[in-house]
Amino acid sequence: MTLTPLASNNALDDDPRRYEHLSTIRLEDPEAVARAATSRRRHAGLKSGRQNFIVAADHPARGALAVGADPVAMADRRQLLDRLQIALANPAVDGVLASPDIMDDLLLLGALDGKLVFGSMNRGGLAGLVNEFDDRFTGHTAAALEALGADGGKMLTRICLGDPDTVATLEATARAIDSLAERKLIAMVEPFLSVRENRKVRNDLSTNAVIKSIAIAEGLGSTSAYTWMKLPVVAEMERVMAATTMPTVLLGGDPDGTQDEVFASWQAALALPGVRGLTVGRTLLYPADGDVAGAVAAAASLLHHTTEIPEN
Repeated sequence: MTLTPLASNNALDDDPRRYEHLSTIRLEDPEAVARAATSRRRHAGLKSGRQNFIVAADHPARGALAVGADPVAMADRRQLLDRLQIALANPAVDGVLASPDIMDDLLLLGALDGKLVFGSMNRGGLAGLVNEFDDRFTGHTAAALEALGADGGKMLTRICLGDPDTVATLEATARAIDSLAERKLIAMVEPFLSVRENRKVRNDLSTNAVIKSIAIAEGLGSTSAYTWMKLPVVAEMERVMAATTMPTVLLGGDPDGTQDEVFASWQAALALPGVRGLTVGRTLLYPADGDVAGAVAAAASLLHHTTEIPEN
């Protein structure tokens, strides 16, 4: 069965049966996922003069469904797929970062042709879990990503100096980096120094904390040849970017300010050396005004695309 991607517009379909064929395919022909991955047209390749734009959609697998004040904004899978297809239909969007379930849906929908594909590897540190810092690798493996023809895998690496589970996460992250590097796949590492306050995990977004998290994360694994950083936009981003030589993409998170304020902070950070693009999810997929296509287009306009002439 061939599925047609959503048209490039901002109309969210309300037909409750619009993705029923995905369930039928999964029931009758589960090998269709692998066939879709094999037949998918790959991305043209990463270039130094082009900043990349990747849409993130791996939050639900960690039980993180909230956007702003809505605790279950990402719970409706049909709406999430609608929004993802609107975003991916924009030619300025280079790819997706997703958990296996969402990745498989997008493959069956034919929405990933010509796109970069990053799999989400550790989703075991569920939001609110008593041992949230023991962030088990319960998603994509390096072997599975290689089989899918993916470009790499992403791992959330929260470092809590007061929690003994942190060491297990660091060790697992190092192994995942090595496993990806063996296959020449990108390891996109998202580090934070984190604390537990009132039974909730909070990431420390002070400049010094982000810099320290980078220092720890970029030393994981036996090689850093294929390692990227995925970093928040914080104060004094010049100091943050001075802490690493690794390709870096900026994450969006759940924004505190207005969309204009958030975009202005991204624009300033994107101008810094070493920043290779955006990896953003909820901010663009669930904008306050509901205009997914408009939010994606506005973010895309911030990216830098230049022709760099190699030195002799």
